[in-house]
Amino acid sequence: MTFHRSIKIAPSILSADFANFGAEIQAIEAQGADWVHVDVMDGHFVPNLTFGPMAVKAFRPHVKTVMDVHLMIAPVDPYIDAYADAGADILTAHVEAGPHIHRTLQAIRGAGMKAGVALNPGTPAEAVAHLLDLTDLICVMTVNPGFGGQKYIDMTDKVRRLRKMIGDREIHIEIDGGMDPTTAPGMAQAGADVLVAGSAVFRGGSVSQPGVYGENMRAIRDAVEAIQ
Repeated sequence: MTFHRSIKIAPSILSADFANFGAEIQAIEAQGADWVHVDVMDGHFVPNLTFGPMAVKAFRPHVKTVMDVHLMIAPVDPYIDAYADAGADILTAHVEAGPHIHRTLQAIRGAGMKAGVALNPGTPAEAVAHLLDLTDLICVMTVNPGFGGQKYIDMTDKVRRLRKMIGDREIHIEIDGGMDPTTAPGMAQAGADVLVAGSAVFRGGSVSQPGVYGENMRAIRDAVEAIQ
């Protein structure tokens, strides 16, 4: 992975057709997705249950860009090696998921992946102040994690604080939740460079009509570019 701060759109396959993941991943990449975002939920840390390491491993051959795996699970550490084996490029753990996030980030990097740390809406930016030199990505949740399609929570001030804290470090700021052509520009202007979008990308399209995915992603990208 080459670091750059240009806007990257990362469709969340939680909004894809569950019976056709391989084709859906190929379709969004062909239509311009920069990354593929995989939401892993355990029914414990968040009130939903999604994918495990075996599913992620099955997705891997279809992902030609970056597989961005977001763990909404607790504990994290026992599963790091499994997700490394599954082929995750970036593995993100929540700062709220355990008492030793510093050690978790060390272990993620030690397993050969980029290390991400996620912040729930109620967690301040300062929670990652002492983690920046172990972090490749900070994921700012703009919904409470667990389900797609929730109402957007404005985290502009938090993103601005993070961008200032990061300085010239090569750390991505990712926004997860409620991203669409209306909300994305403000986040990009505040300093985010990775935009996770689920329903806003997949709405109205399908594997047989993949052009809609492209139109939806272009609408987000165009809205961001209009304010830059």
